Amino acid sequence: MSSLAARSALRTAARSVQRTATPLRSTSILAQKSFSQQPARQSQSIRAFSASMAPKSNLPDQAVKQDYDYEIKDTAQYVHNYKVDSELALDTARFVFLDTLGCGLKALEFPLCKQLLGPVVPGTQVPNGTRVPGTPYVLDPVLGAFNIGAMIRWLDFNDCWLAAEWGHPSDNLGAILSAADYINRTNQSGSQKINGGKIFTVKDVLEAMVMAHEIQGCMALENSFNKVGLDHVVLVKVASTAVVAKMFGLDETQTRDAISQAWVDGQSLRTYRHSPNAMSRKSWAAGDACERAINLVLKVQRGEKGVPTVLTTPVWGFYDVNFGNKNFRFQRPYGSYVMENVLFKVSYPAEFHSQTAIEAAQRLNKKLKAMGKTAEDIEEVTNRTHEACIRIIDKQFKPMENYADRDHCVQYMCSVMFNYDRLEATDYNDDSEAANSPLVESLRQKIKCVEDPQFTADYHDPEKRTISNALTVRLKDGTVLDEEVVEAPLGHRLRREEAKPEILAKYKRHIEPHFSAEHTKKLVDLGNDPQTLYGMPVHEYVDLYVKDQVL
Repeated sequence: MSSLAARSALRTAARSVQRTATPLRSTSILAQKSFSQQPARQSQSIRAFSASMAPKSNLPDQAVKQDYDYEIKDTAQYVHNYKVDSELALDTARFVFLDTLGCGLKALEFPLCKQLLGPVVPGTQVPNGTRVPGTPYVLDPVLGAFNIGAMIRWLDFNDCWLAAEWGHPSDNLGAILSAADYINRTNQSGSQKINGGKIFTVKDVLEAMVMAHEIQGCMALENSFNKVGLDHVVLVKVASTAVVAKMFGLDETQTRDAISQAWVDGQSLRTYRHSPNAMSRKSWAAGDACERAINLVLKVQRGEKGVPTVLTTPVWGFYDVNFGNKNFRFQRPYGSYVMENVLFKVSYPAEFHSQTAIEAAQRLNKKLKAMGKTAEDIEEVTNRTHEACIRIIDKQFKPMENYADRDHCVQYMCSVMFNYDRLEATDYNDDSEAANSPLVESLRQKIKCVEDPQFTADYHDPEKRTISNALTVRLKDGTVLDEEVVEAPLGHRLRREEAKPEILAKYKRHIEPHFSAEHTKKLVDLGNDPQTLYGMPVHEYVDLYVKDQVL
């Protein structure tokens, strides 16, 4: 027997016990098991695979209905049966909602983003279609999800979740908002009755966001997709698919079908986030995930079936093909934990692992100014940091070739802060003052990163979830400034109340170039009035953002 056949035979034997579980109401199936244990894969009656396999197969009789992988059942059960009753989660979702829309409108100031938006065929308008905030576009819900998803992710300035896998759970709003707006307008027109004619309110959208955050975030806690080369947007696609399936009126079985299709769908390689291939696709990858999610849901709505054991099937399943023959691990059951603990990007449009480093640099600037010193006097900077920062954005000597390189380089971002006492989205452009500054480039190469194992441990601790950076500056005259340590950025749960006024101020800054002062005030006041906001039909709220032309 070949080594491949032997390994396959051993895996088949290890899967001989079929996992069964009884669904619970208002909690996930995963709550019934120990989260520290690797779940056993489902039983598969499949012979050892080899290149010389005889034509006769021992695959199960296709007439025998196979049960879904429990990970898929668990997700569908959560979406259909969990009730969002956490006031903290809903209130946090309100701030995420406003912040995310603001980030989308801000992105419309960037030509590379704008040129990706709108209908495939110029001038096309879809009856009862999704409206794209800040634009005149009226699109089908699939393309609408891409447009909204690309906008809100473009500047890397919306919320963040850091664990074994990283990501931005508010990316799911691209699919959720597109679906809710389209369903409302269609049901209101009377042309169809989607999901029994339901009219979604803003509160419904916030509850859907809580669930999408939870699915993406809980999957990310223990499972590193980046270590096997996959991009985190696979979790946006899966979470959006699950939540949008229910919005479109699919039942729990159909939702399983749709989720399974999301797992079998082609997964994005994250090479576009790293040297030497860092480029603008990272800014629209979440929009692509949202687009795929709604597309798959609509296929299932039209009768497409699922792939029940897409994760666990030996040889051909996701675990064997894409996840190094490992099963997913889970730390906790689905609830509202992720939304309650999500991280806001408040101060800087920068990759989140750098936020505390940039804040430390800003604090050090005050000390330098008091000493009569500037960035020109800096000889060396040491950043004591966590492992994820080093893995993703430590690019001390890598040439900065484009916007994507710069906004994923902790040295560049800190150097801009030291030099200009600011960090703005325009500082990443090829033609910006910062990108063409010899001093910024010189200082960038003087900033080195070293890992602190305790910072890494605290980063993974579910009770802390800090993202610590600590900067030590040595000047050319030999003076060494006291180390500046920042453990939690302004948008962290530990600094949430401090952050709320800044989140609203950020939202206001992002929308005011698009609207009159009066209309801007109306939107800000509405965002500050939960009772009125929650009860507002989604399509009426989206209409407040419609423009005759893109900025």
